[in-house]
Amino acid sequence: MKVAVATLGCKVNQFDSALLTERLRSEGFTVVPFGEGADVCIINTCTVTARTDYQSRQLVRRARKLCPGAGVVVTGCYAQVAPAELAEMPGVAAVVGNAEKDALPGFLGEILDGRGKIIVGDIRRCGSMPSGTADVFPGRTRAILKVQDGCDAFCTYCIVPFSRGRSRSLPPSDVFRQAVRFAESGYREVVLTGIHLGSYGSDLEPPVSLAGLLASFEDVEGVDRVRLSSIEPMEVTPELISRMASSERLCRHLHIPLQSGNDRVLKLMGRNYTGDRFRLLVERLTAAIPDIAVGVDVMAGFPGEGEEEFRRTAALIEELPIAYLHVFPYSRRPGTPAADLPHQVPEDAKKGRAALLRSLGAERRASFARRFVGKEVSVLVEGKADRQTGLMKGFTDNYIQVLIENGDSSLVNRIVTVRPTGERGGKLTARMENHG
Repeated sequence: MKVAVATLGCKVNQFDSALLTERLRSEGFTVVPFGEGADVCIINTCTVTARTDYQSRQLVRRARKLCPGAGVVVTGCYAQVAPAELAEMPGVAAVVGNAEKDALPGFLGEILDGRGKIIVGDIRRCGSMPSGTADVFPGRTRAILKVQDGCDAFCTYCIVPFSRGRSRSLPPSDVFRQAVRFAESGYREVVLTGIHLGSYGSDLEPPVSLAGLLASFEDVEGVDRVRLSSIEPMEVTPELISRMASSERLCRHLHIPLQSGNDRVLKLMGRNYTGDRFRLLVERLTAAIPDIAVGVDVMAGFPGEGEEEFRRTAALIEELPIAYLHVFPYSRRPGTPAADLPHQVPEDAKKGRAALLRSLGAERRASFARRFVGKEVSVLVEGKADRQTGLMKGFTDNYIQVLIENGDSSLVNRIVTVRPTGERGGKLTARMENHG
């Protein structure tokens, strides 16, 4: 049986799909590219915003169009929180929850008979992470390693605790085994990810800190870089900062959600810090780790955010030494406390504020990149060319994209040293000396 897997959403979902693909192959299925003659299409969905719900439904329809006779199985976060809605869609053979997703290859054949079967349990009762290894990240030089899942924070706007369950961690021995497999498969960089990464290890016996876990990566031969995905502000501990400052493998890059620079709005969101505490954290990081890239999530148009509150957010971002922004208009998610808050912001106001923040983010990205023009930087070259220019591309450890004007396929998956000559749209441009 030929099976195709399509994925929407975050790095956690990408790892889940890679692990699912490995298990499908081990069960004897043939995994094919999405839409290429599959007998079954598995769609791993996202539900973080209303837009990702729409994209998930579109992908179901696309699967039916590309493979008219295939059975469609929908899993992931959208499947977890809205199984009945998805089960009603034409062509959907089954809806499988996040807790059941790992076992899907074992019962895939059984659920294809009939239509709209729902196999979704209570994700909040899931108390551990499944072990297993994966090394399927086609065309990538960076591997994703999920070390944590779930969240207990319950920010008022967020549906994720209901779709991912409570916080749980992968034991360090399993993390190490997966990292070794990545190294053996030739990956030069490993990105550690989780839904609430900073809470890693608090559920284990004995407890383990994220900084403690990172220490073990110093012994993994073959992995030159270890990068962290998004981490909450109050979980960037002095121990973690010290570990990053002293390590030659940990990338000088952190992505930290701010969401709002206004304290009243942060309180409405259920966030556990103030604008001033966030400022102090960023200043501490940039003082301790030279040239670190600090990326920031920010939300536009949360209920109760007026023009004054928005201006405070923009002002704080302008004052901070950050490298880039990820901007999200607030998305009303049914079942979350924020969905019922008064003073919902009109859509046009949200879009306008988001556009202003994106413009500010583009300026910050370009300004940060320009700091490295004329300086030597190390670049891990990727297998896919830049879409806009067609040039070979790669990333520095502090997450600046570099376009190599005279690069070729011999550079792929190599860490090379270049001296950028210019900046273009937040990206650096460079030429390899004595090459081509």
